[in-house]
Parts: sequence; C-alpha cells; structure tokens
Amino acid sequence: MAVPAIKSGELVSLQDLHPSSPFFKQGASLRITGKLQEYSVETAIARVVYGGGILKINTEHLRDLHIRVGSIYQFIGELVVLSDNEAILHARVGRNVDGIDLNLYHQSLQLVRQFQADHMKSHT
Repeated sequence: MAVPAIKSGELVSLQDLHPSSPFFKQGASLRITGKLQEYSVETAIARVVYGGGILKINTEHLRDLHIRVGSIYQFIGELVVLSDNEAILHARVGRNVDGIDLNLYHQSLQLVRQFQADHMKSHT
C-alpha cells in the first residue's frame, strides 16, 4: 500500500485567502507569510496578519520554534475550514523570517503566479 506523499505548500498571500478564493478549501496545503500579531501558549494558536489578511495558525506540532509577537513568520501546513467560513492552518513547518521585505516577497509571488499562468497558456 502506497503512503500518501506530503504535499508542498502552495504560496498564498493572506489577502488572497478568503472564502471565494480557490486556495480556501479543506485540506489545502499552503505556505503563508505574515507578522505574528497574537499568540496563546495555552492553546498554541497564533494569529498572523499582512495586507489586511488575517489567519489563525495551530502551532501545536511545532517544536523548537521560538515564537515572538511582532516577528515575521512563514508557516506551511494544511487548511481546516470551519463551519462559519473561518479557517485555521494546522502548521507542520514554521520559521522566523525576520528581515524579509514583505512587499518585495509579495511582488515576487505575483510574478511567479503570472509566469505560471503564462506557462500554462503556452502549453494548451
């Protein structure tokens, strides 16, 4: 019996993660980046923000990640969509990326998406 492969986290900006987005689906493997606004040690729930987007992150499976409110983090994990169209990312990877230029990062994300779209068009 084959073991299911772990999916790579698709690069998604927080402002692109909303109920009508193609990324907003149960079990989607995502990579998000944002500023840690809030963290609860008791629940292991963090909240990251960037560009008007907000997402809760379940960090219970992350070890050796020193979490600091106000720092920039990148998380990879699976999205769980709750009944009220709220979502939480169950992180399997997390890292501090303080020093990253978030504006430049998101510009490069848009360029990658444009390249992928153009590439798909040229092969159809």
